[in-house]
Amino acid sequence: MGQTVELGRRVELVPMDLHFHDITLALYRQAAPSGPVYLVHTYSSRPGTAGRVDFVASAMAVLGGMEAVGTRALRFPCGADHELACRRAFLEACKLDPSQPLAPRPLVFYDKKSSHQIQIFSLGGGGYRVELEGGEASRTAAVAAGLLKLGQLQALAPDQVAFACGQAHDALIGMLLVRAVNVRATLREQELLAARGLLVAPSAQQQ
Repeated sequence: MGQTVELGRRVELVPMDLHFHDITLALYRQAAPSGPVYLVHTYSSRPGTAGRVDFVASAMAVLGGMEAVGTRALRFPCGADHELACRRAFLEACKLDPSQPLAPRPLVFYDKKSSHQIQIFSLGGGGYRVELEGGEASRTAAVAAGLLKLGQLQALAPDQVAFACGQAHDALIGMLLVRAVNVRATLREQELLAARGLLVAPSAQQQ
């Protein structure tokens, strides 16, 4: 008889991991006194799976500026949940080529739509300003709106956003910036993943 493990509430799912034999990976949220903790988990028993899950957790820590609090468990140093942004960090971590070195994404990104560089500046207190070198204000506002949607941020101005916790999250905002320039495609991707069903049991996973 299999052992039941209390994982918490599942908040995100990758049905087929393209970097490791199409196993299913999931992200769970657990309650903790110091704030929500997120756990990367799979039911697959394929050899090498533990290393793959460890990589995804490590990648989340780098991309999202999170800290490890246990085996494959992470949280934000501020103690806030930032659940939507954490889900994005999980999805981005699963996409990374494991043969490449891990590094946080910079606060600058080339925007193909406007043919200009987008740069993010910290305002302090968890706030950030979006600046488009030589671009139109409407495009700057659109990128800021994308950050709002992907990270559940607060709007300070058309080109300014902030984390409700009031703390800086440079790595997280850099990660979100890459997807905020095309937020519609990113949200469609999330909807497709959410519609692909439940995490399967070990016997149903490809061995």
